[in-house]
Amino acid sequence: MIRINLLPFRAARKQENIRRQVSVFILSLVLVTILLVMGHIFLQNKIEALNLDIKNTKDQVAKFNKINAEIAQIKKDLQILKKKTEVIQSLDTNRTAPVMLMDAMTQLTIPKRMWFTSFESKTKSIMVNGIALDNKTVADFMTNLEDSGKYQEVKLSSIRQIVIAEKNLKSFGITFQKIGETTEALEGKKK
Repeated sequence: MIRINLLPFRAARKQENIRRQVSVFILSLVLVTILLVMGHIFLQNKIEALNLDIKNTKDQVAKFNKINAEIAQIKKDLQILKKKTEVIQSLDTNRTAPVMLMDAMTQLTIPKRMWFTSFESKTKSIMVNGIALDNKTVADFMTNLEDSGKYQEVKLSSIRQIVIAEKNLKSFGITFQKIGETTEALEGKKK
């Protein structure tokens, strides 16, 4: 029988197996390293993109904050302008009020028998001082005020006799209230 020594062949085969396993291991390590590097690069690019988005968003927020500040200033200026316009409208409305009030008062006077010396008008209250020929003229004027429907609470605050150009005259003071000139009515006129 022939004997074949298979030991060197087995050793060579074993060595080849080891070499193959080492090659597969090294190849696996290289492949894993390449995958890790590619994953790292991908994540790094994603981080940079997100950082760029964050920077752009912060820039936009700063830009919009600046625009919001401008809008707030414009609103403030608009509010001031609105208040000024309301004041102008109020002045324009109230500009003719004293003239109209004086005209209404003169229509209620007793002609050639009484004269106004002072006239004071507050929100609803009016105070008139004047001179009349006699007490009846003052009483008639007060009656005319009440009967006009425009005034209420007509009260004689003072009456006294004075002498002017050697004539006995009556100096009087009358206070009364306007009717219907409430705050709501005044606001309605502005609109």
